[in-house]
Amino acid sequence: MGVSTSADIIQASDTRTLTGLLLERARRSAGRIAYIHCDAASGHWIESSWRRTAECAGRWQAALRREGLSPSDRVAIQMSNRPEWVHFDMAALGLGLVTVPLYTKDRPENICHILDDAGVRLLLLQSWEQLASLAPMLARLERLERILVLEPSGQVGAVPRCSPVAEWIAGAEGDLVDLVRTPDDLATIVYTSGTLGPPKGVMLSHRNLLWNAEAALSRIQAFPGDRFLSFLPLSHALERTGCYYLPMMAGSSVSYARSIPQLGDDLQILRPTVLIGVPRIYERIRSRVLTELAGKPAPTRRLFHLALEVSWHAFEHAQRRRRWSADLVLAPLLDRLVGRKIRRVLGGRLRVAVTGGAPIAPQVARFFNSLGIPLVQGYGLTEAGPVVTVSPLDDNITASVGIPLPGLEVRIGDQEELFVRSPGIMLGYWKRPQETAEVIDAKGWLHTGDQARMDGSHIFITGRLKELIVLASGEKVAPAELETAIAMDGVFSQVLILGEGRPYPSALVVLDEDGYAELATGEDLSPDLGAERPNGRLEAILIARIERQLQTFPGHARIPRLAVVQGPWTIDEGLLTPTLKLIRGRILNRYREEIERLYEGHR
Repeated sequence: MGVSTSADIIQASDTRTLTGLLLERARRSAGRIAYIHCDAASGHWIESSWRRTAECAGRWQAALRREGLSPSDRVAIQMSNRPEWVHFDMAALGLGLVTVPLYTKDRPENICHILDDAGVRLLLLQSWEQLASLAPMLARLERLERILVLEPSGQVGAVPRCSPVAEWIAGAEGDLVDLVRTPDDLATIVYTSGTLGPPKGVMLSHRNLLWNAEAALSRIQAFPGDRFLSFLPLSHALERTGCYYLPMMAGSSVSYARSIPQLGDDLQILRPTVLIGVPRIYERIRSRVLTELAGKPAPTRRLFHLALEVSWHAFEHAQRRRRWSADLVLAPLLDRLVGRKIRRVLGGRLRVAVTGGAPIAPQVARFFNSLGIPLVQGYGLTEAGPVVTVSPLDDNITASVGIPLPGLEVRIGDQEELFVRSPGIMLGYWKRPQETAEVIDAKGWLHTGDQARMDGSHIFITGRLKELIVLASGEKVAPAELETAIAMDGVFSQVLILGEGRPYPSALVVLDEDGYAELATGEDLSPDLGAERPNGRLEAILIARIERQLQTFPGHARIPRLAVVQGPWTIDEGLLTPTLKLIRGRILNRYREEIERLYEGHR
C-alpha cells in the first residue's frame, strides 16, 4: 500500500506519562504531520505538525494554570473529534489534572450526573447548543467553577461561570510541561455507558493507558507513514487509545472525519491506511454495496459473488487454513474486476481495518477480507484499559476476537466467564470501592462479565452473563447474538430479543424505511407501514426472514412471535447509550402492552 515499514515506536518505558508521550513525539518528529482536520468556515483541510500540537497544548496549559486548579482535580470535555480535544487533554494531563470525557450526543441528565459524580471543576464544551441544554441543571453543580465554549454565540456571556475559549486563552503563553509525579497517578475517569444503571466512572492511570497502547501495537503495527481516520467519539475508550494515544506512540498521523454521514466522502479525500470502527459501520458499508449490486444485471451479480467465493478461498489459503486449488488461478483477475473497485471506494489505501466495541457477524468480516480489505476483530472493555485481544493480520480467524495482548493473562472461570489480568486493568470505579471489589478479585483478576471459550490462543466470545435470557424451560438465550444475526437483514433497523421467564423468545423490531419500501414492493404490501394489520401477513413474512438469519442457532432460540414498533430508538429518548447499546429495561418498559400480546395464551 506504499506505507514505509520503518517503525519509530516510543516505548512506554521511554516516557512516564501521556503528556510525556507528546513531548517525546514532538522532539522526534517535530515537522511531521500529526493531525488533519476540516475547517468548518472555509471547508479546507488543515494539517498541523507534532511541534505545532505541543505548542498549542502549551497555550491551553498556560490558561489552565490561571484557574487555580490542583493536581487530581477533574476537568471535563464535551467536543467532537478535533485537534483541540488533544490540546486540552494533554494540557490538563501535564498539570496532573484528571480528564473526564463526555459524549457529544449524551442526554443532559446523564452529563450532569457525571459532572456531579466526578466533582468536575472546569468543563469545556464545543457549542452554545450544548450549554443551552445543560443550563437548567447547572445550578446544582456547585463544584463546577468554569465553563468554556469553543464555538460560542452572543448569549454565552449571559451564563454565569461561562467564557468563550478565545477570550479565556487570550494572552496565555508557555511551553508544555509534565508535572505528573508518577505513572500510576490517575489520568482519566471514563464513564461506562450505563445499560444496567447509572454510569460508573472507570479510573485509568497513565501507566494503564501507555501499557495498553504499546501492547496493542505489538499485534497491529503502525508506522510514521500511516494515516488513521478518526470518527468514533474520542470519549469512547477504544477510539481514545486506538486513534489518539497509539498513533502518537507510533508517529502516525490522524485525520478527523467531518461526520458519519460524510464518512464516504472523507474516505475518498483522506485515503486512510488504518480504520478503527464498530461493527455497525462495516455492516452499513456492506449493506450499501449489496443494495447497489441488487440493481445490477444478473451477469454482474454472478461475477461479484464468484469473486467473493474465490477471494475467500485465497484469504483462507494465505492464512494457511486451506489448501491450494485450481480456482485460485482466477483470484488476481477477479480482484482487479471486483475487489479493487470496492477498495477504491474506501480510499484505496487501507492496509488494516479494526472492529471492536461489539461482536461483528462473521459474514461481515468475511465480506471485507474477501475483497482484500484486511478486517481484524478485537475485544476489550473500558475497565481493561481498554484493549484485551486483537487478531493478528497473519492469524485472522474472522469469528474470533483475536488473541490476548502480550503480557496480558486470561483464564476461563465459573459459568465460562472470561477473567483478565494485566498492567492495563483499571485502578477501580470512582468512589465505588464495593463495586470495584465485585469485579476485581483479591488476585487482581478482572471479571469481565463476558462468557468465552478458547481454541488454542484464540478467544471466542459466546455471551454475556448479565444479558442471558433464561426461558421458562430453563434453556438460555444470548440476545445480543440473535440481534446481530437478525440485523444482518437490511429490512431490520433495530432489534431487541426478550423472553426472560417466558416459554419462548420473541422480538421487538424497528424496520428500516428503505428496506421496508423494497419489501413492500416485492411482497405487495401497503407502502404505508402503519396500514399493515398487526399480527398479519407482514409479521409472517418478517418471521420467515428471521428464520433464515437464525438457521445456525439452536431450536430453543427460534423466534415465533414479533412486534413491529415505531422507531428509531434514540439516545435522546433514553433508549440507547451514547455508544448505541440498547438500554433494555427502558425499551421493555415502553412496550409493555405489545410484549404482553406476544405471550397471550402462554402466561
